[in-house]
Amino acid sequence: MNCEVCQLKELEVEHFEIREVLRCILHTIVFHRALGLVRPKDVDLELFDVTYVQCGDVELEKKIDEKIEHFISWVEKHPNKKSQICLSFYEVKNKQPSWFTNKIERLYWEQWYINLNVAQHLKAHSSKSHNSKVVVDPGEEERIARRAAVEASLREVLFQIIKFVNEKKDHVPPIPNGDGVVYFPHEVTIPSSSDSAFGMDMIKRMLQTGHPTMLS
Repeated sequence: MNCEVCQLKELEVEHFEIREVLRCILHTIVFHRALGLVRPKDVDLELFDVTYVQCGDVELEKKIDEKIEHFISWVEKHPNKKSQICLSFYEVKNKQPSWFTNKIERLYWEQWYINLNVAQHLKAHSSKSHNSKVVVDPGEEERIARRAAVEASLREVLFQIIKFVNEKKDHVPPIPNGDGVVYFPHEVTIPSSSDSAFGMDMIKRMLQTGHPTMLS
């Protein structure tokens, strides 16, 4: 099976921006790979002037939030490191069991790599002089410019997702059987808790079924 891969543009974000940025990207991808049986819900970001669409599924939102929290915990333990999250779509196939393989096989047909560079910047703090007049923070203009740059880059990523979805269709498998199926089977993989290379970690997980850090 042909597995299409999309490497999304790297985003440089601050720690407090991770949650919103990942929610926006992950939900946008899942929404555009939904099967039409969804209740679209517009979500406005608090930190950026960006609106994205969720599928309106509470359980999906919960699972994505859980994965994001795991990723944030990893970032806190590994500061100043570039990081990557992979959202994979797959088909489930039954095969003859053997000594070395499971009888359930996951055939990956699409993978999205979200690339983040978490910058270590200090948050802004307001201050006043002795005569109660607000002191202009010399770094305020720089923060505003950086925020605008992140917002522009996030918009680029969203357009990149839409462009990929519209252009890459031939590899998408038939809709899976089952009543009320809303999403193709998928999983979210984050860097492991150890310092092992992310690529090797991905290979291990692709050879396994039901890994505890998968979002299925």
